[in-house]
Amino acid sequence: MRTRPDTPFDGRSDEPRSDAWSYLRMVAGVCAGVAIVVVGGFTGHVRVAKADVVDCRQVKCVALTFDDGPSPYTDRLLQVLNDDNAHATFFLIGNKVAANPAGAKRIADAGMEIGSHTWEHPNMTTIPPEEIPAQFSRADDAIEAATGRRPTLVRTAGGLVDDRVLAEAGRQGLADVNWDVIPFDWANDANTDATRALLMSQIRPNSVVLFHDTYSSTVDLVYQFLPVLRANGYHVVTVSQMLGPLAPGTSYGSRENGPPVNDLRDLPPADVPALPDTPSPPPMPNLPITDIPNQNSGGPNNGA
Repeated sequence: MRTRPDTPFDGRSDEPRSDAWSYLRMVAGVCAGVAIVVVGGFTGHVRVAKADVVDCRQVKCVALTFDDGPSPYTDRLLQVLNDDNAHATFFLIGNKVAANPAGAKRIADAGMEIGSHTWEHPNMTTIPPEEIPAQFSRADDAIEAATGRRPTLVRTAGGLVDDRVLAEAGRQGLADVNWDVIPFDWANDANTDATRALLMSQIRPNSVVLFHDTYSSTVDLVYQFLPVLRANGYHVVTVSQMLGPLAPGTSYGSRENGPPVNDLRDLPPADVPALPDTPSPPPMPNLPITDIPNQNSGGPNNGA
């Protein structure tokens, strides 16, 4: 609710101007504000932000990113991140957002950053050129309608871009973001030890990590890996918090892992939290990417 600002007393108001009255008004205002936050916290209408306020130029940061949602696993992933005071960037597929706007809004309301993963998740470098603009604009429209925020970041399927794709992204105010660490969570769906080993060997300060919001195994992995990052002094932040504003039409990151750095010290096995007995939702529907062989947004196991 908007209120008019107080104006100096000019002798025409009936309101007495005294120190006691000013003090009472201040106390009442503080009490009202506290009540709004407390009640809002219980009702879900007010979200108290808990994001780390850090300078990633001075401390170690890592940006976890999650592609292909929203999915049946999104809510549990959000709870895992929230419980660890971690923030992440979600690259959402536009037609999934249009089908599940409430899921996209929950991601935004949880304080996460949302980027576009295009409307249909095609290979943007091989579709007809006249279809490129709509892949960006339709996804952005759906995300804005669901969350009230228009994305400034985009990630294409497979991280595939060319000059034509980047030029159109720039015209639509989007910066392209790929990654520095690719742990292959979709290929290692049934073997999280392999995914974890890649994370241990590849993560360094200011890494952008590619995950997928379509696997219960990925949520399990994140649940057990966040304490490792914290123990190594890492702050888990969004892409924009870590990298700052990125110019539209530019591309950050690559599609490959770099040489191993082995920067992380692992936790003793006894300190790795045991997985809760959390039932997983049914697998998400398969979304084929017809022009990228053997790829789809559900992975080889269809998100199971």
